[in-house]
Amino acid sequence: MKNILTVENVCKNYGNFTALNNVSIAVPEGSIFGLLGPNGAGKTSLIRIINQITLPDSGTIYLGDEKLQPHHIQSIGYLPEERGLYKSMKVGEQVLYLAQLKGMSKTEAKKKLLYWFEKFEITDWWSKKIQELSKGMAQKVQFIVTVLHSPKLLIFDEPFSGFDPINANLIKDEILKLRDEGASIIFSTHRMESVEELCEYIALIDKSNKILDGKLNDIKQQFRTNQFEVGLLSDNKEVLFSEIETKFKVQKSKASINNDLRLLIDLKNGETSTDLINYLNNKSQITHFTEIIPSANDIFLKAVANNG
Repeated sequence: MKNILTVENVCKNYGNFTALNNVSIAVPEGSIFGLLGPNGAGKTSLIRIINQITLPDSGTIYLGDEKLQPHHIQSIGYLPEERGLYKSMKVGEQVLYLAQLKGMSKTEAKKKLLYWFEKFEITDWWSKKIQELSKGMAQKVQFIVTVLHSPKLLIFDEPFSGFDPINANLIKDEILKLRDEGASIIFSTHRMESVEELCEYIALIDKSNKILDGKLNDIKQQFRTNQFEVGLLSDNKEVLFSEIETKFKVQKSKASINNDLRLLIDLKNGETSTDLINYLNNKSQITHFTEIIPSANDIFLKAVANNG
């Protein structure tokens, strides 16, 4: 698969502090790529370098097949976590101005802006000043400015910040539509549920180093713990639990359906799910059997903890 963005061995230092240490990532075309990490890990430094706000001390970045150049800024849309609209300017004149900075003609920009304003049902905001808008309203305006020039690469840093659940869902749907229409997206957030919903690929940066990257589904397989949740029918649940406990590492699950016995069982020492099913079938009727696959949040916490 062709990559829209390739970052090779990028380093960035601020005095004696290392913000990025030989970080490399590749963002496939037409994908949503989650750029994750704790506060201060180096994510923002990398995003600023991709946007050519700052330069790396070493390393190379490619947009498509070309080494990143100043003119590529017109091919990138960036929604920063700290929004940057001019509070005293009217919405209409400001969005037209920002669109023209991205290389759009005034006529083209106005046509597309009217489309987005009608889509978001905000046409009556055109003559308002940014300072008259709520944080969520201003977020919508900045989102429109970010995507208006149809960039090949979109970078969203905490795009749902300030939105209520309804508008957060609206923006999520628009991000998915942009991906389906051919845009490639870098998505930086601390909301792991959004990562689960949106991201096909992730990279995790911690303490200036990339510690994990790849397809999210593949990474989930790497972090499997061989733990299964099972449901069993029994007239004497405590006796059944004690019997299973002699054979497997087991704990009671909080989940319970129809008063069956729900257990979390960890397989160790080469034990397989088939071994477990065969054993349980001889003990009771199985009502539920599923492997516990780690969530993005589980992976984030474990990978950062393992990184010391």
